[in-house]
Amino acid sequence: MPIFQILAQAAAAASPEATAQQGVTSYPAAFFATQQPANAAEMVERVPGFILDGGSGARGFEGSAGNVLIDGQRPASKTDDLEQILRRIPAGRVERIDLIRGGAPGIDMQGKSVVANIIRKSGGGARLLVAGSQNHTTDGRTVGAGRLEASGDWGPRRWELAGFAGKHIDDGFGNGRGGRINSAGTLTPVAVEGEGEEVNGQVTGAFETPALGGTLRLNGRIFDMKYKGEETDLLSGALPTREDTLDIVYREETELGGTFSRKFGARTEIELVGLRQTGERDIHSSFADGTGAATFNLARETTETIGRAVLKYRFTDRFSLEGGGEIAINELDSLTGLIANGAPVKLPAANVGVQEDRTELFAKASWRPTDRWTFDASLRRETSEISSDGDVILSKTLHFLKPRVSAAWDISKETQVRARFEREVGQLDFDDFVATANLGNASGVTAGNPDLDPEQAWVGEVTVEQRFWASGSATLTFRHSELSDVVDRGPVTAPNGTLFDRPENIGDGTKDELIFALSLPLKRLGVPSATLRGDITKRWSKVTDPTTFESREISDLRPIEWSLNYTHDLTAWRLSYGMDAWGSWRETSYRYNQTYTTKLRTYVRPFMEWRPQPALNIRFELPNITARGLRRTVTTYPGSRAVASAPAIDDRTYEAGRMFYFRVRKTFGG
Repeated sequence: MPIFQILAQAAAAASPEATAQQGVTSYPAAFFATQQPANAAEMVERVPGFILDGGSGARGFEGSAGNVLIDGQRPASKTDDLEQILRRIPAGRVERIDLIRGGAPGIDMQGKSVVANIIRKSGGGARLLVAGSQNHTTDGRTVGAGRLEASGDWGPRRWELAGFAGKHIDDGFGNGRGGRINSAGTLTPVAVEGEGEEVNGQVTGAFETPALGGTLRLNGRIFDMKYKGEETDLLSGALPTREDTLDIVYREETELGGTFSRKFGARTEIELVGLRQTGERDIHSSFADGTGAATFNLARETTETIGRAVLKYRFTDRFSLEGGGEIAINELDSLTGLIANGAPVKLPAANVGVQEDRTELFAKASWRPTDRWTFDASLRRETSEISSDGDVILSKTLHFLKPRVSAAWDISKETQVRARFEREVGQLDFDDFVATANLGNASGVTAGNPDLDPEQAWVGEVTVEQRFWASGSATLTFRHSELSDVVDRGPVTAPNGTLFDRPENIGDGTKDELIFALSLPLKRLGVPSATLRGDITKRWSKVTDPTTFESREISDLRPIEWSLNYTHDLTAWRLSYGMDAWGSWRETSYRYNQTYTTKLRTYVRPFMEWRPQPALNIRFELPNITARGLRRTVTTYPGSRAVASAPAIDDRTYEAGRMFYFRVRKTFGG
């Protein structure tokens, strides 16, 4: 018997704490009371059938949305992590969370099938949160972090200010072992000593106030980071050698954004968004062994300026329209240098300046003809003018028409079927425009390519969702994508005749995804106040390799991923405990003379939270209790992979080790 039929037979009537109408299920604050959440992020984690999507870093505002709204609007921020924005909203300030499945009149779904809308309470006093944490590793390292947050209402105005500073351990890096096999088949054992750490800090602020008959919200962010990774490889062959690698990355970011919205009567609303962000990144990578040395340096600056205007009109409670436009100006300046054995090496697209002027016009409609059907449609017209100077001089204009239509059918109170058909156009990644290098992992230097076209896809998707046992949900999704101008890897020749790998448009392809997500309350199975959540994604893809002209999967696309969470709330003891697990995965990058495969084993993190007082939270974690490691295999051919020849293989495993994490969080006021 199909799982959805089994769940349908077992389904009970909806909980009186959750109400549903017009395609929206509302979860009031009382729904989460037994779970004692501290903030909106912890509440969103408990919403049945919802998985947080933080959005993408794509340029522009329209295509980078996550799947959470706050009072019906997106935060006017792209670099501030959506989960962290939600963590700065105290649970006591949340009136309810509306879960919108398939669409609803007056709600911009931003291309998402499911969206959570957090409705905040008005009023409230000032609140101060102080938190400190410590993470200890089995190799003796101890790092700490601190957070300070303040927020409150000042009449009709709202304000918030937050600061964070801390040190973090790169748990994908560490000591390890492996071996190298040369083209003759000779094995050389390798002992690896390595560690990676990051220090970062950020300050964020937001202010919301009535203005010009509407609401104005301003937000800002400053971020600074330094990462350092060191590795020493000891090769114990006939001639023992030592290889040293050092990677240092500096990153600075700023962002200032604002949103103004105003209603004209009960049916009309305008929304204006402005955003400006800057970024600087400096990379230093060096490698040395007994025979030579190499150094790679990259200095990169980016800016993005966005202006957006939207007019919304709601004809009835069942039908709404909106239209608008967006302008985004993106700039990149980069300087790159590679020195090998004291001599400079000329790289393709090493020093470039790129500007993209992007405009997008759009119209959207949402219609709910009956209580069981919802239709959502949009049409977007994108124009992108790209120019480049420096090592690569080019200028081109791209035009794309992007239709989208989706439908949601409520078969019953507990069962919904959703379908979507859309033309998606990817955003060009500025990281692909400039040369990069990783000298210590045998992958070498990657050239830049400013002359890329964005990847396009016609996407069809069908989802079936079954809700059961008041707060349970099971969702099965199948998605098929017909791809064109796939962005993958291909060869390029430098002025001196040297071949390099670089990003390329390699033609057409296909991608299929099957996704199952489950939120299972365990009360009926004898464990009250406990929930098991999980999801698994299986992917199939196919493109033609530009080197071998044979069919293969898309580079760096993981064939399977899964996650699992168990949480048990013991309200009488003011205690919650559980476990998070992220499944093992594998990804492979295909280059003209290499295949680069990374495998990460299953990561398990037990946790426990204790609230001795309502405003005091103490959390314990055992990150990586299974001591999972990372395996990296690089297969290098003496020339093109298309030519039959014996490759050299570098295969090694990094063991990050177990950790112990401890955090104390205290809230004052609020």
